[in-house]
Amino acid sequence: MSLDRRDALKTLGLSAGATFLVPMLSRIEAQAAGKPVTAKRFVFVVESNGVRPEQLALLGMKRDPRKQEALNGPEAFVDVALKDKELPFSLEPVKVWKDKVTIVQGLSGRVCGGGHSNNFGALGCFPTPREGKNITAETIDGALAKANPGIFPHIGLGISKRPENNVIYNISAWGPNKGLPTMCKPDQAYAALFGSAADGAASQEFAAKNNVLDFLKDDVKKAEKNVAGAEKEQFQAYLETFETLRDRQSKLNEIKHTLREKGPVVSDKYKSAVETDRLDAQFDLGAAALICGLTNVLTLSSAAGIQDFDITFKGLGLNIDKHSIGHGKGFDGKTWADLYGIIRRYHFDLIAGLMKKLEKVPEGNGTMLDNTVIVYLSDGAEGHHSRCWEWPMVVIGDMGGKLKTGRYVDFPGYGRKGHRTIANMYLTLLHLAGATRDTFGVSDPNLKDLDQTGPLAELLA
Repeated sequence: MSLDRRDALKTLGLSAGATFLVPMLSRIEAQAAGKPVTAKRFVFVVESNGVRPEQLALLGMKRDPRKQEALNGPEAFVDVALKDKELPFSLEPVKVWKDKVTIVQGLSGRVCGGGHSNNFGALGCFPTPREGKNITAETIDGALAKANPGIFPHIGLGISKRPENNVIYNISAWGPNKGLPTMCKPDQAYAALFGSAADGAASQEFAAKNNVLDFLKDDVKKAEKNVAGAEKEQFQAYLETFETLRDRQSKLNEIKHTLREKGPVVSDKYKSAVETDRLDAQFDLGAAALICGLTNVLTLSSAAGIQDFDITFKGLGLNIDKHSIGHGKGFDGKTWADLYGIIRRYHFDLIAGLMKKLEKVPEGNGTMLDNTVIVYLSDGAEGHHSRCWEWPMVVIGDMGGKLKTGRYVDFPGYGRKGHRTIANMYLTLLHLAGATRDTFGVSDPNLKDLDQTGPLAELLA
């Protein structure tokens, strides 16, 4: 394959609107030439309303709730291989990749304050007022975006409980009082991210066709002539991701373990008032943005932030909001714990779908999934009314073997020797990105006798 990346549009005779094809073709060229792949991608999936630590324990493992006080847990560091263990109900969708999964328990984030949401503090490790407006510093997704910039340094996609919300500022920040946007309307996010395929008056044609591949069909044919063999297969894998954007219907009726049996089929999930449809569409867009090289850092927000934590997941057949569930209320014969599990499992269904798409795209000696780390957490830390004594996370991906995965790890209790914080987790991600530093966010003054610096050595290979 012959491709001048500096002048690809001219060389291949592509239109000015075909710029998004260039990162794909450049990656294919690099692989064909045997050049190393340097892309490192980070995805954050942030759900509202807390994650109870005991709900991430492995089947057959009893993990008692820890008290909200110092020295609240054991002194021992727990490290259990997942190989012969069963994942909890809500994590079952990713069991195929169990060797890439790490469940991380026992980290604290007391400096964030707690409450219904820790807002920007959840990813920033700093105090956030209840209204969530003051931003003290950068968040980890903002920091990683600076270290691994793409065409868009950072892309934030998500849902609000209010379908009319277009853009909100809730959990991501570039720096002090510089919030990063979360786009909440999938149809508008699609136009913002991929509308660049149409330039000038042709943008109206793009809007009418509403599919980037329809608009670029001539450019795609020209590009395909320049690839052959394995490289052509790789190019097709890229394009397949965009083909999935044609599917505008809800897939909820295909998903088991919800309370929705035969709900109405939404004709266009990109414009749906149903929150689960919109979140499904945002995951589709996020996958496409990663695969075509628009960004290396993606944050997917599921009603995170103080304004949206009490969302109702009607698309799952639930007519009870997450605020009520957080206060222990059940629905349709299901306990609050059952309902939490149903909602979380839907999120992991979407995460599994994202992983499948990344796994289909060859990259280097493996796939795009091998060079991606996905972090699932809640902006509400360990519960509905959190105090951030614990902050459960699920980390998926080993970043080319740089992380020890396929494990369940539980750090010593708050104040115990060996206890670590979410800042240490974020320092671990920065270490993987090649942006090593000793501190991140605000240190916990009540842990001054413990080492709060550096990455989690226990997770690094």
